Amino acid sequence: MDKLTQLELLGHKRQQEKLPGYHSIADYHNGAYECRWVSPYTKSAGNLDAEVMVILQDWCSDAFLSRALNLELIEYGIDHSLPTSQNLDRLLRKHLGITLVDTFGTNLFPFVKPGGMSTQIPTKLLVKTAIDYALPQINIIKPKLVICLGLSVFNAIARALDLTVAKNLSTAIEHPLRYHFANSIAVTIFAQAHTGALGRIGRNRAGTAQVTADWNSMAKVFSLLESE
Repeated sequence: MDKLTQLELLGHKRQQEKLPGYHSIADYHNGAYECRWVSPYTKSAGNLDAEVMVILQDWCSDAFLSRALNLELIEYGIDHSLPTSQNLDRLLRKHLGITLVDTFGTNLFPFVKPGGMSTQIPTKLLVKTAIDYALPQINIIKPKLVICLGLSVFNAIARALDLTVAKNLSTAIEHPLRYHFANSIAVTIFAQAHTGALGRIGRNRAGTAQVTADWNSMAKVFSLLESE
């Protein structure tokens, strides 16, 4: 079965699943935001042969999707005006020499949380969706590098793989995971600060250019992975 078919089956699985207390993407604007992927984010980051995979925590909140219809979100799955999107694309260009369209991007939690964008999602649900959706996507795409934006994403992936979780973001960034899937592919999983304004500000408290240093370190590892 080819990659596209496998990913579409995962997307169908997400469409059919209901989590108590959470909404589905199809629940808004008569299904205008629905898509064939696990996450609409893949519309802008859908390279099925990508060497780099990016995993963000969740796609959208109820408060955000309840606003007026967002045509850009329908077409691209992301809002290019948001700092998260702009900063991520800039970091990818500067440090890895690629753009977002060269990656495969998705969200760890592919359902819509109640409230606003800052609403917390229980760890058990993040681990569940890591097992059900994120790990299968990694196994399908077979990237050399997986970038987890935020500690919660990194630790959910670690728990899903029965690996040791990191106590804080610094520890996660400094200790990437190396995992061999059953089909023998080896993946290196890095944590990075969320590329939104708050994530960057919080990480740069360790130094005025800490985010740059973090990505430089990851870029060095990536260059070695490319030569494997």
